[in-house]
Parts: sequence; C-alpha cells; structure tokens
Amino acid sequence: MIMPELPGFLTKLGRPDLIGWIVGLFTIGAFSSRFISGRIADSAGRRPVMLFGTWVTMIAGLGYILIGWLQPELSSAWRGVPMVVWLFLLLRFLHGMSTGFRPTGTTAFLTDTTPLNRRGEALGYLGVAGNAGMAGGPALGSWLTVEFGYDAMFLTSSALGVLALILTLRLPESLPNSRKVRLQDLNVFSGPVLDWSSWPASMALLPVAFAFGAFLTITPDFVDSLGYVYKGSFNTIIVIASISMRLFAGKASDRLGRVPLLIIGSALLAVGMFGLALAQNQLTAALAGVVYGMSIGINMPAIFAWTADLAKPGKIALALGTMLMALEVGIGAGAVFSGHRFAGDVNAIPSLYAISGAFGLVMFVILLAARNRLVDPSRISKSVNE
Repeated sequence: MIMPELPGFLTKLGRPDLIGWIVGLFTIGAFSSRFISGRIADSAGRRPVMLFGTWVTMIAGLGYILIGWLQPELSSAWRGVPMVVWLFLLLRFLHGMSTGFRPTGTTAFLTDTTPLNRRGEALGYLGVAGNAGMAGGPALGSWLTVEFGYDAMFLTSSALGVLALILTLRLPESLPNSRKVRLQDLNVFSGPVLDWSSWPASMALLPVAFAFGAFLTITPDFVDSLGYVYKGSFNTIIVIASISMRLFAGKASDRLGRVPLLIIGSALLAVGMFGLALAQNQLTAALAGVVYGMSIGINMPAIFAWTADLAKPGKIALALGTMLMALEVGIGAGAVFSGHRFAGDVNAIPSLYAISGAFGLVMFVILLAARNRLVDPSRISKSVNE
C-alpha cells in the first residue's frame, strides 16, 4: 500500500536521490532476518514467526508518521544526509523484518496442512490472497495520500496490521512438538541457517526478483510520466493479472511439473519487461504490465512449491527461508541498481526495463536447455502414483 508513495515521501524529506534504498534497505532487513526465521519456524513453530512479522508491520506504519512529525527537529545532517532521512532508512531496514518472518511462517504453515499432490495449487491460492492485498493496497494508498495526506496512508497501514494480527492469533500451531522460542535460536552461529537443497529454485527466482526490485523502484516515476494521477493504480493492473494466473498456475504445476511452468513464466517475464521498455503511452504500458503480471502469477507459485518439494525432511521452513533470501538479494540488487542508474532521469527507465527483460530471457534459455536434468520431485511423485 505504501510503496508507490514512498518516493514522494522521501523527496519531502529532502533526498530523492536515495530512492533505490527504499526497496534496497527493506530487502536487506528481510534478508538478514531470514537467517533465523526459518530455523525458529522449524523448531519453535510457525505461529511465533508469523506473529512477529505481523507485529513489525503494525508498528512500522506508526514509525513513518513519527518521522514526518520529527522532520523539523531533525534538520541537522550527518555525512551530508539529514538525520530524519537516516531515521527513515533505519525504519525501512527494520520494516523489512516483517517480510523476513511472515512469509516464511505462513508458507511453512500451509505446506504442513496441504497434501503433496495439491501443494502447488494451495500455494497458488496463498498467492491470490497476498496479491489481492497488493492489488487494492497501492490504489488505496495513493488515494489516501492524494486526498488526505501521508499520515492517513501510514495509519491505515498500521490498522491493517492490527487486523492481520487478530486473524493470525486464531490460527492453530501446525508444527508437531513445537516449543517456546529460545535465546539460542537467535544465534546464527549455532545450528544450520540455510538449506542448500533449495538452490535450483533459488537460482530460478533471482531474475524474477531482480525485475521486481527494478519495477518497484522506477515504475512510480514511469507511470507519473505517462500521466497517471493515482500511481498505485498501475500496480493494481499488474497484480490483477498475477491473480488471474495464480488461480490455475499452481494446480498446473502439480500436474505438469514446476520446471515446465517456469519456462513459460520466464518467457512472459522477458516479453513483459521488454514491452515496458518500449511502451510510449498508458495503453501499451498497461498491456505490457498485464504480461508481466502474468509472469509473476506463474513463476511464484511454481518456485515456492518447487522449494518445498526439494526441502529435506523437517526443514521446509529453512529451505523456504533460504529461497526467500534469494528473493531479497534479487529485489535488493534490482532496486539499488535501477535507483542508482535512474537518479531522477526518466529517459533511463526503458534501458532498466530492458535489462530486467534480458535476465528473464537468460532464465528461459537455461531452464529450457536443462529441463530434463533438473530435479523436479512433483513429476517424480506423479509418475510413482501413476
């Protein structure tokens, strides 16, 4: 909800040139927290991980309001950057912990309660739920900001965090023999923090994540240059297209296998990004956005399900956390790279979309060439059942 308007908020704080760090620091916070979130979810349970991530979301919205209030008092600078901007960047890092915890616990919870032969379908529906929020969120955030100001948007964000917390408290614990969180769980040097069995899915995720990081960073200014009044409405187009694909893409990955779906998804990613690079008006941008949204709707359920398929017994959350680290690396790299290259120059945007499209094309070629050599447990399971 707040993403499309954060570049404007940072401009109001006085440093629009740091736009790339809006997404970059958020993803670094998420990446760092995944060193412990997966391990906690596999030992202390899924609920504590989900609840902590939700608490962070709820508190962060109030933090942005506080930063706005403190701007006049924090006008002094350190290393040329106003203190209020440093505080904003710190909050972006801490806010990223919500993504470092919540999706890990939620996805593990779902895999616990879903049969293997319907895992892709279930994860597709989970994506529909998340995308439904992402569809309405940007449009709602932009409307609130335009009509009532930033504080109204941030306060609504916290209110949604409260609602999510109430709903999460009603969920049962799905991990057998769960225990309380221990201080030792926070020690990254004690016990495993990664599960390398998920590396094929993680590598396939990197181009998807890079494109998403670039998209989040430069698209608000791109759609503004095309004449969109409510910048979040363009994000809604992409998310609706993603939802439409998720409704059946997950089930298709259960039937056809994860890799074949990813081949299709990577091709659509390339086409969508190249289309955005060539777009000259709202119509062509919307059409390219629909194709890009379709690629997300295909790629994400297949990658999540593939990761769960590849995970070692009892280490699903750890494998998911490892894969999601790749997500944060890709998003962060895409955001920081595109933000640095963009630096307020709208003319640089087409080349950044094109670079993202090229990465999608590379993924398509690799998956197509290696499709018969990549381990795809969903296909093995289907053959055994037949």
